[in-house]
This record gives sequence, structure tokens and C-alpha cells, in this order.
Amino acid sequence: MKIFINNQPEELTQPQPVSAILNLLQVQHTRGLAIAVNNQIVPKTNWQAHLLQDNDKVTVIRATQGG
Repeated sequence: MKIFINNQPEELTQPQPVSAILNLLQVQHTRGLAIAVNNQIVPKTNWQAHLLQDNDKVTVIRATQGG
């Protein structure tokens, strides 16, 4: 199945939880991280339960400090 992470296509062999994106992107720290699926924010408490489906569009955003 194909999903899109920040507009880049990724192939998954089966539906995966949103938390699997963290492994794909090699994310080590989730502080300040937000994930949206099809333009809907997925709360961090639901990352394990929310399964990605074919053609889902995932947006991963990291808040940064600055001016």
C-alpha cells in the first residue's frame, strides 16, 4: 500500500499505526512533534491505535524555537 509522508511516497506492506512513521523517519524525540493524517491532527495518545490506510497523506511537523 502507498502512503505519502510530507508529499513523499512510501510503500508499506500492510496497514501500520501512525507511530510506525517515527521509525521510517528515524525520529528519536517526539517532543514538539505533530502528525496529521489527511489534514486531521492525530493526538499523540492515538498514534499507536490509528492505522494508516492506502493513499493516506501524512504530515509530520516539528515545532522549532526561533524568531
